[in-house]
Amino acid sequence: MDHFTRLYWIAKITYYAGWIALLCGGLAHIGIATRFFMAIRLPQRNLFELGVACFVICIASELRARDAAGSAMNIISKKAA
Repeated sequence: MDHFTRLYWIAKITYYAGWIALLCGGLAHIGIATRFFMAIRLPQRNLFELGVACFVICIASELRARDAAGSAMNIISKKAA
């Protein structure tokens, strides 16, 4: 597996993990499953912070993957010329 494929998969996984964390935070906010999240010591704020951190990692990985793919294409086109 090459570098930008790995970055792409990291971006995709953290994207979905971020959405799951935000949905769980929303459930905790409206009072559904609040006891469950408190039992595992995940208050609403930590779920929100986890969601934001996942989205930041997702964006950084996606941008690096696109940059790596673009630079790889430039190298291939220069070698072909």
